[in-house]
Amino acid sequence: MIPNRALPWIVVASVALGGDAAADPNACRILDVALQPASAGDATADRYPPQIVAWLEDAGGAFVDTVFITHATGTFGLGNRPGRFDFNSAPFWPYGRRIGTFPVWAERQPLRWQQLAFQDDDDNDLSHSGAKSSPEQHYCRPLLASTDPTRNEMDAVTCPSRAFTDKGTFSLVVSKYPPRADLERVSQDAPAVEMFGLLNPFDAVSQPTPPLGATALITWAAPPLLPGEYVLWVEVSKEFDMNASYNETVFPAPTGIPWDNYGLPYRGQPSVVYRVPFTMAAGSETSATIDTYAGYGDPDGATGTLNPPDLTISEGAGTGAGRLALISEAGQTYRVKVISHVEDDVIPPDPVRVPLVDELTANRATLSFQAPGDDGNVGKVASYEIRIRATGVAGDGGVREPLTEDNFATATLVTATVDPVATGELQTVSLQGLLPETTYSIGIRAFDNCRNPGPLVIVELTTPERPIGEVDACFVATAAYGSVMAGDVDLLRRFRDSLLAKTVFGELAIESYYTFGPALAGLIGESDVLRSTARELLQPVVSRVRDVRFE
Repeated sequence: MIPNRALPWIVVASVALGGDAAADPNACRILDVALQPASAGDATADRYPPQIVAWLEDAGGAFVDTVFITHATGTFGLGNRPGRFDFNSAPFWPYGRRIGTFPVWAERQPLRWQQLAFQDDDDNDLSHSGAKSSPEQHYCRPLLASTDPTRNEMDAVTCPSRAFTDKGTFSLVVSKYPPRADLERVSQDAPAVEMFGLLNPFDAVSQPTPPLGATALITWAAPPLLPGEYVLWVEVSKEFDMNASYNETVFPAPTGIPWDNYGLPYRGQPSVVYRVPFTMAAGSETSATIDTYAGYGDPDGATGTLNPPDLTISEGAGTGAGRLALISEAGQTYRVKVISHVEDDVIPPDPVRVPLVDELTANRATLSFQAPGDDGNVGKVASYEIRIRATGVAGDGGVREPLTEDNFATATLVTATVDPVATGELQTVSLQGLLPETTYSIGIRAFDNCRNPGPLVIVELTTPERPIGEVDACFVATAAYGSVMAGDVDLLRRFRDSLLAKTVFGELAIESYYTFGPALAGLIGESDVLRSTARELLQPVVSRVRDVRFE
């Protein structure tokens, strides 16, 4: 059922077919794009990795296809989320449509969607009722903008704690960005959520941001394009990339809205764009490089204007035009290199071998497996796709369907980077943000350069209970109200931190709460009836706390 606001729409791009690879049914045209996200040399700045998109245009400027897009926008809907675009930000911040992420790409690519809005239509409010907030598998609770390390530790966004967010619904406004593709609709979600994944076409080219300081080779299996002249474009954006021209003074945090003390103003330097003209020749390998940027995008993301380079853009390592590092290789220096060649590849990879759970805690797991080959058990695969699904959550009394071939594409994508190694060598992947006492089904498959998929391999694990005394957010209250920023939850948390934690009795009460709270929150969080009941039970406590004077 589609909500009665408007029908979703999507426009499909056309691609010219024919050419050298079409003559051989086993051949595919490969574009290899080499680049290196640069480290700023600062741990705080590197907490926000750059977001990257690459696309292909023909010699006349006609858009051909998107070659690569990082997960944040391509899978998790960074550009089309509920909430105003200038909401503050923090690691894994859940709200705000980041329309300044790739404004040049967004304008030139022909697809259009409906913009998402909160179910209550309030674009300014971070807090949402439990009836409209469902469990969050990727984003976290926003971080309070506090300089007090103790308070940050209590309130920090810790993905292992259960977060609830309003996933939004369709509005009448047009968006140039796709919605999230990782959701399975539950009762609190709008019916529109069922459409999100169907409307997002970037699954095959959406990948994690390559590691900082390491040269990455992005491989794209192109349709059989006609030989000729083409241009590869690469657009790179980064939150909190401030300089004298673009900073929190020029683009300040929004004020006069609820919860405006959460997060920090994120808008700094705009996206920078690199342009690489190259030739796609029939039956032969060609390459081209570029070492300077072509311009930068609209700081507000309102237009697709490509502004020419100027002195407002920094060029240091990891900032501005230096978000991509200079690479020196065989006498060449470049920031982006494109290699075009044809590959004959009909044999898919083997399944990954001997998957093992090497480390398991309440919040994370490390898996290892032997790498298969590109052709069966020969060569090196191009990439892996890893997805995870919670099949049993402590306290909710239910069991969900495990991963299968049929539902693999709708399971939550694991965004950890796994650099392929030679066949038979050991690969490891770290899974972060798991919930305690929860059973997970994890699927792993390999792909070769022509995007031939290997067989799916499933691993199951169950996380242990949370260590006694481990401090986390207000489990029960957050589960009851649906958001850590709901006014009553914030009030209870302030009472805990300001007064309760400073007495012996209070410390004992907190210890007991954090021992039993997670399981109770899991039970409450999955039931609308229990959430309503919990709010009623908490109301007398909230009423008494309202009269308490805090320091």
